[in-house]
This record gives sequence, C-alpha cells and structure tokens, in this order.
Amino acid sequence: MAWTVSGLPAADAAPAGAARLCSITDPRIDESSGLAAAGDQLYTINDGGSRLQVFVLDRGCRVRRVISNPTDPYDVEDLARTADGTLWLADIGDNDTNRSTVALELLTEGGEVTLFRFRYPDGPHDAETLLVDGRGRPYIVTKEPLRSGVYTPDGSPSTTRATPLRKVGTLTFGPTGTSGGPVGIASQVLATGGAVAPDGSRLVIRTYTDAYLWTIPNGDIAAALRADPERRIPLPATRQGEAVTFAPDGRSLLTSTEIDPAPIDSIPLGDPPATTAAPASGSATGAASAGPSSTSAAAERAGDSNGSGSGARNLLIAAVLATGLIWLGSRLRAGRRR
Repeated sequence: MAWTVSGLPAADAAPAGAARLCSITDPRIDESSGLAAAGDQLYTINDGGSRLQVFVLDRGCRVRRVISNPTDPYDVEDLARTADGTLWLADIGDNDTNRSTVALELLTEGGEVTLFRFRYPDGPHDAETLLVDGRGRPYIVTKEPLRSGVYTPDGSPSTTRATPLRKVGTLTFGPTGTSGGPVGIASQVLATGGAVAPDGSRLVIRTYTDAYLWTIPNGDIAAALRADPERRIPLPATRQGEAVTFAPDGRSLLTSTEIDPAPIDSIPLGDPPATTAAPASGSATGAASAGPSSTSAAAERAGDSNGSGSGARNLLIAAVLATGLIWLGSRLRAGRRR
C-alpha cells in the first residue's frame, strides 16, 4: 500500500516554546547524523567514519565519554536507543546505490557490538531513517523523493548471513514551503531521520525541513504509517538537519544538524493523544503495492483554488516530480561519502 504524506495542508505555526538547547562544538563531531536521549544524556554519531563511535553528551552539548568499537562501518546515518540501553547504529547510507547489503550494528554501553546484515528485495536504496518498535523490530525508511520505501526484516535477523528485508509500505512527502536544507525544494521531501517515543506511543520522521508525528496503534509502526500523521511541524532552518529524537519524557523533540557547530533544538509537543488510534484495516506486514491513486485524507481536504481535491493532488504530483529531478541532479554532482 502506498501512503502519501501531503505537505499541502496548513502546518502548525512555528512551535511556541521552541528553543536552542545547546550547540555541539567538539571538533570530533563534525557530522551529527543521528540523535538519542536518555536521562540527562544525549547520544550522537557522525555520518560515516572508520570505527563505530557514539558520543555521549551532557545537556550543554559537552562530550562526557565516547562509546566505541573497532568495527569499520560503511555509512552510519541514524541512531536509536532501546529501553535496555542498547544503541542501534543504522549503517544504511548508500549515496551511490551500489551496496549489496546494509547493516545494523547494536552497540552496548560497554562497547560490545552485534552486527546484522540485511538485503533489500528490490535492489539497493539510500536510507537515513531507522525506527525501532517496543519489541525490537527495526524499520528502515529510504531517502527517495518520489517513493520512500518502508522495510522491515522478513524473519529473525542473523549474525551469520544477510537477512532479507520485506517492503511493508511507501511514503511520499510533499513540498511544504519550509525553508532550510541543502538541495532547495527537494529538502522538503527527503526523509533524513526518525525515532520512536520512549513509551512507544508515537513516532517521528523528519525531512531536512519538517517533522511528521504519527500515533502508533498497539505498537504497530506499519499500521501507524498507513494513517495521516497527527501533526506536521516546521523545524528551525538549518543547512543540513538530519537527526531527530524524542526527549526522555516524550513531551518534546530534539533535532540536530550535520553542520559544525551543530545546534540541538528542543521543540515542545505536549502530551500524546488521549486515545490510541485503532489499527488500520489489512495486514500490517503484507507486501506493499504501488497504487498511484492512493492519497492521504489530508490531501483530499486541501483542495485547490476551486475547491477541488484533484487539483491539490495534481499539484502535489507535479511538485514531487520536479523535486525528483532536482534530487537526481544533486546526486550526480555530489561526491561519494563514506
């Protein structure tokens, strides 16, 4: 099933109470690409590198320690921390889309690592977003302007062989008009990071410019993404914002950017919805189909200047096609990153 996240409806105004928490200035962190939080500590990673490193920061963005392992990753792009303290490093970046496998490296606070490799069912994809549900099931959201795939392991991950991934859906992010990002309007439609709230009630996926919040019904991330997001939040403008996480109490988002110095901003959310959304009909784990007529209810509500929902959908499709061409051009010009 294809799910369209429309950028056409009016977004929330710039969040009241958004504030700069601190800025990362340590020269060892020059590409903050993933973020996690627990207690009074923040965790971040660099994009790439020749060894696994997680920097543990205080609330002033000062590095207090580094958790490391000599494993050489390919391109780490996101970070999650589960309730047992395990750090999940998402080694899923693939700018040239030529990797035969991607990986998740599970790092303990003591520096021990468990490595799982995965293989997409439909060829290589670049990705920067990892979501981990309360049962420890990971979901990868690819970084593609027209159809960002949502993938999860098809079976129990193995440490001795690549586990196949299964596609469980598709997301299309529409242009929003929010400023920021490195590639113009294309910055508004590329998924660059994600996280699940500590209590498992909500998830967030961000682009370079905006954050989208979903309620998770019964812990089911795939079912959550079948529905419209509950909110879209324009984020503070940065040149290359790629990381997002929930604060430990779940009442705010924290974001960071790859550019040095890297500001960490706090965006208040308030309490989660009082009721849990009912699971969407259909299997949460069934194979996805690409239905071109699938649009979100939000897109239907948007309409065009004549009150026509089809006008809004046509505008969205045209805008996304244009941003796809922009993104393709930017990829052709970009140098390869580790």
